[in-house]
Amino acid sequence: MIKKIIFGVVLNGLALYLVTKFFPDVQYTGGIAFFALGGLIIGILNTFVKPLMKLLALPFLLFTMGLFIFVINAIIFWLTMKAVNVISIADIAVTISDPLTYIWGALVFGVVNWILHLIINNK
Repeated sequence: MIKKIIFGVVLNGLALYLVTKFFPDVQYTGGIAFFALGGLIIGILNTFVKPLMKLLALPFLLFTMGLFIFVINAIIFWLTMKAVNVISIADIAVTISDPLTYIWGALVFGVVNWILHLIINNK
């Protein structure tokens, strides 16, 4: 159980790292601690908040044939960035200058995380 949680945090942190490399307007401080904290927060939000958001947004998900999930992922990504700044541990901070980056970042994050889980689970 603990191994699975740590594994999820590491994969989320790695996907977050790749998002910061794809988008230059995502500026962060804190080094590897930022990715560990971000991965942990994303894991918590995906476990507890995302299912509730999907349930509440079910009509939109059905109407858009599932494409509304990109909006939900962008909200989770935004909540993660806000939580990292609110927690403020050991000079860990993040700034995103363009609001559109939340949507594109969530898309890249989702694709990268999905690919990483496919690669790791197949081995």
